[in-house]
Amino acid sequence: MNVLVLNAGSATLKFQVVRTDDSAIAADTDVKLARGQIERIGGEAVITVRGEDGVLSRHSAALRDMAAAVEWLVEWITSRDSATSLTSRAELHAVGHRVVHGGEQFSKSVRITPDVAFAIEQMIELAPLHNPHNLAGIRAAQRALGDGVPQVAVFDTAFHQTLEEHAYLYAIPYPLYRRHKVRRYGFHGTSHRSVAYRWRRISGSDKADVRVITLHLGNGCSACAIVGGESMDTSMGFTPLEGLVMGTRSGDIDPAVLDFIASKEGLTMHQVESLLNSQSGLLGVSGLTNDMRDLLAEAREHNDRRATLAIEMFCYRARKYIGAYLAAMGGADAVLFAGGIGENAPEIRAKICDGLQWAGLHVDAAANAALHGGNEGRFSSEDSTLQAWVVPTDEELLIARDTYRVVGHRETDASALSS
Repeated sequence: MNVLVLNAGSATLKFQVVRTDDSAIAADTDVKLARGQIERIGGEAVITVRGEDGVLSRHSAALRDMAAAVEWLVEWITSRDSATSLTSRAELHAVGHRVVHGGEQFSKSVRITPDVAFAIEQMIELAPLHNPHNLAGIRAAQRALGDGVPQVAVFDTAFHQTLEEHAYLYAIPYPLYRRHKVRRYGFHGTSHRSVAYRWRRISGSDKADVRVITLHLGNGCSACAIVGGESMDTSMGFTPLEGLVMGTRSGDIDPAVLDFIASKEGLTMHQVESLLNSQSGLLGVSGLTNDMRDLLAEAREHNDRRATLAIEMFCYRARKYIGAYLAAMGGADAVLFAGGIGENAPEIRAKICDGLQWAGLHVDAAANAALHGGNEGRFSSEDSTLQAWVVPTDEELLIARDTYRVVGHRETDASALSS
């Protein structure tokens, strides 16, 4: 089955075309026919694409909205320029969509029906910055490919629906949860699933034996404690703002700070929330950038105090969450690093792990330095009882596989890849 995977944002569209089936999933031989992204939708869009031959090409086109972007994309995929071997729209058999918020209603990937689309729309109040754009991608794909091509929603929150009440509830008046569903949902679930599943394949473990901590470290960051292949706890909460220090998000903060800042700075609560989401984290502390690569360069080359401070805060918070999860889980077999920073910043991995020797984790400096650019491997020493690995995330592949399973009327198997 050829699956078009779409991740629609406010003005961006990331995509892959993946050929998969039962035998490919079993042998990890799925084929990525095309991938890329469209940016600046709404004007003169910047388009970066790769076909099956891996050759990078760049284009520009006036794309007024998401529907125009998906239409352009489908035309390119089925053209000679893409080098995908696909020559008609009929060869796109299904579409898998990343959908950020599934609330409590969705604990696995599902085929999109009018009722499912309505439910996603109803959850816009929980994810106003994401679900509307995810819906726009769904509608655009329906318009481009027709109602006969099945579509599947793969939810970021679904993997964390296994959290128990004591882990997902806040210690606020219980009626607020009952009336408004104020609780911890967690995000990045597809990434954590992908990494945990890959760990299962690497280690040869049965699902019931998987006991790992996964760290998705990019511009957005989250940690997840995974026991028996299921999410036991995760750092993000009601929104993606809770938890680790991130590129522009503050992570954990005393709620009383919001009102204090609002009164001192003359800001509305909405403006304070925007400040915590888009002007804080690495950017807010350093005053320079949210890009970890630039912060590391500033710290090395200029000994910039605030760049160094931002890095230290980032690593300290991640290490603190690892320690908390080790206590909650009763220990773990491995800590798995993924995401742009987790996969490509050996110095950050080493700083996070430094201080975890008590837990049996010792870094092999040479092995750590060799892991970047998408490489997978272990960087803890052979005598470590708590292993450390880089396991690149592949959310698009997981979405494609879920889509294949759901469309094949094997909905009960759609979460079988969770680890």
